[in-house]
Amino acid sequence: MISADKVREVAERLSIVDVIGEYVSLKRSGANFTGLCPFHGEKTPSFNVNPAREIFHCFGCGAGGDVFAFIMRLEGISFPEAVRKLAQRAGVTVEERPLTPAELRAKGEREEQRAILDLAARHYREMLTKRPEGAAGRSYLQQREVDPETAAAYGLGYAPERRDTLVHALRGAGHSLDVAAALGLVRNGERGNWYDLLHNRLIFPIRDSQGHPIAFAGRVLDSALPKYINSPESPLYRKSSVLFGLDLALREIRLASAAIVVEGYFDHLALYRAGVKNVVATCGTALTDGHIALLKKHGDRVYLLFDGDSAGRKATVRAMELCLEQKLPAYVITLPQGEDPDSFLQHQGAELFQQRIADAKPAFEQYLCWLLAKTPPDSVDRKVRLMDEIAPRFKRIADPVERDLYEKEVCRLLGVDLSSFRKRLAGERTVPRPAVQQQTQTLPAPSPPKPRDRVQESLLLLLTHYDGARDEARKTGLVDLFDQQHRPLVDALLTEADSEADPETLWKRVFGRLDDPAHKELAARLLMADQHLAGMDDWRHAFDDCRQRLHQSGGIKELKQVVRQLGTMTSDHPDYQQLLERANELRKQKSEIQ
Repeated sequence: MISADKVREVAERLSIVDVIGEYVSLKRSGANFTGLCPFHGEKTPSFNVNPAREIFHCFGCGAGGDVFAFIMRLEGISFPEAVRKLAQRAGVTVEERPLTPAELRAKGEREEQRAILDLAARHYREMLTKRPEGAAGRSYLQQREVDPETAAAYGLGYAPERRDTLVHALRGAGHSLDVAAALGLVRNGERGNWYDLLHNRLIFPIRDSQGHPIAFAGRVLDSALPKYINSPESPLYRKSSVLFGLDLALREIRLASAAIVVEGYFDHLALYRAGVKNVVATCGTALTDGHIALLKKHGDRVYLLFDGDSAGRKATVRAMELCLEQKLPAYVITLPQGEDPDSFLQHQGAELFQQRIADAKPAFEQYLCWLLAKTPPDSVDRKVRLMDEIAPRFKRIADPVERDLYEKEVCRLLGVDLSSFRKRLAGERTVPRPAVQQQTQTLPAPSPPKPRDRVQESLLLLLTHYDGARDEARKTGLVDLFDQQHRPLVDALLTEADSEADPETLWKRVFGRLDDPAHKELAARLLMADQHLAGMDDWRHAFDDCRQRLHQSGGIKELKQVVRQLGTMTSDHPDYQQLLERANELRKQKSEIQ
């Protein structure tokens, strides 16, 4: 674990302008430096760096934080990795606490696993590019019109027909064959003879976001089955949190603020070869919550391009459900019947594919089109069955505005009124889904986006600038009224504050206490717009006004929730009267406070 003092020393040795300036062309603009944001595509600079406070903030996409947050977000690495990377640049030695025996064993195992995977990737690559045994693989790529540059970008390799070449390479390097077996590279036969698991297959290395191999997929060169053999899961490889090609696509996803998701490795390769590089693929599994959270971290929308058959449509609908739950806009790219990305690009070209992207429909709208084409709403029975089919997916729409609009659209398409559809919704039993779990330390799932709360933000800034406001907050228990988005900043402020700390020094200390990138983004956004609070004549008046509004907001939020529940019920619902009485009670409390 890296100490807070060491983190502070690294930050003090570096200039955030110099660090970010290596990635972004910055120009001075008053007290700040501005440039084009590296995290989303833009033509007018909205990315700001404040050298006095050592923070950055983009007014376009909301990214923000300190120098560590910038490196974490840009390179997709963890906080400790960012500290070590910047410490090396600053010439600071980062001492780690002594590892326990168990931690030492785990560290040694991970290093052995990475070394074996690196060796396997080099071995397969050499077989394809330099060895006579790789002639079949080279011929296959030539038939598929995969040029050497594209093959090199993917690190494509070949596992020859002979089934002991990798075993010999691992033994020669002194690596454990048992560890290689756990990684799905080799197996031990019944007679104790080790052999390569993959043979006579084209090899696709599956890499992490930094380009390190963590698994492999082997494809046959003919029509034999199974077409693909994928590595099993390991401590370095979790299918539910890894997307093929992310290392190649990350920069383009950020620039386009969008990712295209395909099912196959060759679909991915075909798009990349055609210049469509913001594309990722699943690794022999369906999209998961972890995948969606990962995509949401780097872009603000996703395009789904799956097979047009029944299985492909089911996969598209499942992906749509996950995107709806996480408020990630999803669109569906459709291709002519019988075409896949590779064949479409060969026949139609990249320009027409770009038009297909532009014509992509929102996923829920495309789902309704498929559903109604299969089952027209031409009878009462069919309308009821369609509502039952739509209801569970409709309930996954987390955005309230999107939900209201689609509610009206569904009723229009089915030819039913709102009350009928709402009755069907109320009759459905909603099963809450578990929260998205983090699958990896280096790419944690982002915190759910929340609307800005001006009252809590104003109080935070008052706590920054005025020691009296901090004393008042401690005495009155005001901190307990802050929500989970703002509370960590309040706790850090009150912990680090003393009567002699100026706002600049205080926030540098606070940043050292914040681990969550979302909290750092919030802090950076606030600090870019707090100049009006300095030297305020009557901070107490503003403080008391914000405190009163914060008390009110709790009741208002509950009232809105109750009203939303009432909106989905009919008057004969068993809970309707109780909720109506609660709504009236909250309205009365609101009017008394005002």
